[in-house]
Amino acid sequence: MKCDKKSLLLYAVTDRTWLNGESLYEQVEKAIKGGATVVQLREKNLDEESLLSEALEIQALCKKYKIPFIINDHVEIAKKINADGVHVGQSDGKAENIRAMLGDEKILGVSAQTVEQALLAEKAGADYLGVGAVFPTGSKPDADDVSFDTLKEICSAVSIPVVAIGGISAKNAEMLKNSGISGIAVISAIFAAEDIESATKILRKLSEKVVS
Repeated sequence: MKCDKKSLLLYAVTDRTWLNGESLYEQVEKAIKGGATVVQLREKNLDEESLLSEALEIQALCKKYKIPFIINDHVEIAKKINADGVHVGQSDGKAENIRAMLGDEKILGVSAQTVEQALLAEKAGADYLGVGAVFPTGSKPDADDVSFDTLKEICSAVSIPVVAIGGISAKNAEMLKNSGISGIAVISAIFAAEDIESATKILRKLSEKVVS
């Protein structure tokens, strides 16, 4: 499954921090029902065996709802289960090497904070860029801030879709309008919400406004 702009509209990135007795599967299903268009499994604190088990469950869920399933960083696990794609940061290896490992038919997302990084990622075969943090965020405390102007410059510089990430919520999402992005990626705005499905529905409507 390749990604198009529509599938990047509302990009849900998982985080086990707020499970509160629920399974990740249950929470992700609520997000999909609320309008998430793609899911990234991003679990930094699971061992490989647990991550593989979780990945298989969430992959099956995404297949059920016919949306792309992306794994953060773990190229080998993505290959092993035939996930739709992988998302990597600037420190996770060269994008061209990861593209070679994945093959041309899989989705490759790359994080970028500058126009230079964005252009290099596109040249290396990235299908889309994750750009941020566009607002201060607790989910990725080490993420560099990206200004609205830089976000706009990156969108103008590349021909592949750009997804904004970092501190995006229902309160500030509309500030990204006219930046040129194809979607918004959210972690806590979905998974820390008391009512995940309702929160996702609101974010879906806002994402449609922002990219229109």
